[in-house]
Amino acid sequence: MRPATATAAAVTTLIGVGAAAVAAGRYASDAALKAPPGRPLPSDPELTVHATAPGRIALTRCLAALRPGVYGIEGSGIHAVVGEVVDHAQHPADTVVRRLERVTRGSPEPGDRVRMTPQIHRGTPGEALGLDHKDVEIPSELGALPAWLVGGARKTWVIAVHGLGTTREHTLNTMEFLHRQKLPVLSLAYRGDEGAPRSPDGLAHLGDSEWRDLDAAIRYAVRSGAERVILHGWSTGATMALRAATDSALRDRVRGVVLDSPVLDWESTLRALAVANGAPSALLPLAVRAAQGRTGPHGNHLREAADPHALRVPALVFHGPDDTLAPWQPTRELAARRPELVTLHTVQHAPHASMWNANPARYEEALRRFLTPLM
Repeated sequence: MRPATATAAAVTTLIGVGAAAVAAGRYASDAALKAPPGRPLPSDPELTVHATAPGRIALTRCLAALRPGVYGIEGSGIHAVVGEVVDHAQHPADTVVRRLERVTRGSPEPGDRVRMTPQIHRGTPGEALGLDHKDVEIPSELGALPAWLVGGARKTWVIAVHGLGTTREHTLNTMEFLHRQKLPVLSLAYRGDEGAPRSPDGLAHLGDSEWRDLDAAIRYAVRSGAERVILHGWSTGATMALRAATDSALRDRVRGVVLDSPVLDWESTLRALAVANGAPSALLPLAVRAAQGRTGPHGNHLREAADPHALRVPALVFHGPDDTLAPWQPTRELAARRPELVTLHTVQHAPHASMWNANPARYEEALRRFLTPLM
């Protein structure tokens, strides 16, 4: 082969390999950045419904099905709520029997495939909890964001924001408790959610751009009479809360943050999401680079938000070692480096964004103690 021909062939090969690498990287990053909101995260296995009886449901036996607490289960046309494991119930060795608290959609039948989810409610605050609420629209840089506003007598508002794999219905888990404390609660749908404007590039940014929608919610709350706000976020919603508490022009109105399973190491979370959505592990470095190229080098911004020295307000953090999507170690480091501001409640045997589900009473008591001096 002549030198010119060999060089051309080599260049062609390199271009082909490069194009394949780019395509592979985009495929893997899509698995993480295009996950639709409201679909249970694939980090937990699918479970088969083996049997149902009044107040009981038998599921495939695995660590996920044995978790303590209360969870939703979702499948095709199905949403139900399961409680604690029923130890004394007779069942085959390969199944787990849990209390079936209620069925909110469809009817689970033997053979149905379901996943567990932290969302235990469906519908609006009125439909799910019987709470009076207003459907409001929050002006933002991308357009109107739909939100629920549940009124309260206090001038301190809680702004609640969901995260990965859930919708604003996830915030209903704590809304009844907050209402009993007479705190107004504003729960918003942000870019990419149903009814909200689409992100310009159609991708999730793990809180790096979405936090500006939370900033818009703070402005709305202040215009509507809030003198102080507390930001309560789950997952990437917790990341958004940290960004807003640090970078919002109204950060002086933020009196505290409540962080449930915060995403503080975006690369680890992106890799975990890609793997959970079926991307081969060999493509993960390409997925990270592709995500950076498509969404911008947002990792630095997220690291700045998680910088212990940037924290200015009290923070209550719920997290634990069983979270496979948001590493627990960065949370521990944040708490260790700012003990005067950060209260860490470690929750065992709870997956991502499910710290309330593992023990609602313990969660709400910690929340009550944190909120009381901030009201």
